[in-house]
Amino acid sequence: MLIKQKTKIFIAGHNGMLGSSLLRKFKDQNIYEVITVDKKDLDLRNQIDVNNFIGIHKPDKIILSAAKVGGIQANQNFKCEFLYDNLMIQTNIIDAAAKNNTKTLVFIGSSCIYPRESEQPIKENYLLTGLLEPTNEPYALAKIVGLKLAKLYAEKYNIQCICPMFCNLYGNNDNFDLINSHVLSSLVRKFVDAVDNSIGKVELWGSGEVFREFLNVEDAVDAIILLLEKYKSNDHINVGSGEEIKICELASKIAGLTGFEGEIIWDESKPDGTPHKLLDVSKISKLGFKPKINLDDGLVSTINSYKALKLNEEINNKKQ
Repeated sequence: MLIKQKTKIFIAGHNGMLGSSLLRKFKDQNIYEVITVDKKDLDLRNQIDVNNFIGIHKPDKIILSAAKVGGIQANQNFKCEFLYDNLMIQTNIIDAAAKNNTKTLVFIGSSCIYPRESEQPIKENYLLTGLLEPTNEPYALAKIVGLKLAKLYAEKYNIQCICPMFCNLYGNNDNFDLINSHVLSSLVRKFVDAVDNSIGKVELWGSGEVFREFLNVEDAVDAIILLLEKYKSNDHINVGSGEEIKICELASKIAGLTGFEGEIIWDESKPDGTPHKLLDVSKISKLGFKPKINLDDGLVSTINSYKALKLNEEINNKKQ
């Protein structure tokens, strides 16, 4: 009796927040032969090495979640890297996937691809109808090129390219580094640290008057699985919670959940970023997607994750 081989799936960026969640999910399901590689063993910016790796392993599907990412501060500090690194990573993988007969490529994108002054909620066809937000323009440009390149390669090489454009993701294995983190994880760290160190005030960037949409990474994984099963188009598709919250309200929520009772100071000399980024999620909703984790529950989980991370670091430091 012939034993049916499992479908091979390569997760590029398996150590990141989204990639690690995908890896856990696929291992639990036991339906794929999962391929991963660490940065130290493969520089995704190297075209020859990437093509050789894909050529050797011949994955049936690739999820391109590898990227250089960060919040406003990181985007401002590393503009060249955000454009160059992301262009190289995605171009190399898309090209190698197509030329090595990969059947399906999932290119992970972001709501920052849309114009700064888009009508709300943002529909997929608003892409390239206006100017980008300056604070994350290099990253946005890279992602726009990536989704356009994926679509062109899909047409030429007859492969499926699924391009989900996500709102702000957060959750398990998030990045809490103050320079490179996104807004939610940065707020969690600042308020937890303030409570732990008995600091009576927390200073935050901007006015706090802008709005953001958040989706837990576990819901993002479910969305990708759904798209792999049901989505047949090469057009990009929005994925989000369908709800937005003002940043000052988010900060107040996190302050309350961490037990911070001090003063919150907003530094309005720092940039706010895009005023609104609420995605129109009607297309993926029609496929049956609905987030399972509400923001309040997700915040509690993220706060607990950061506290556990701090505790582990303290224990390790004591052992050294």
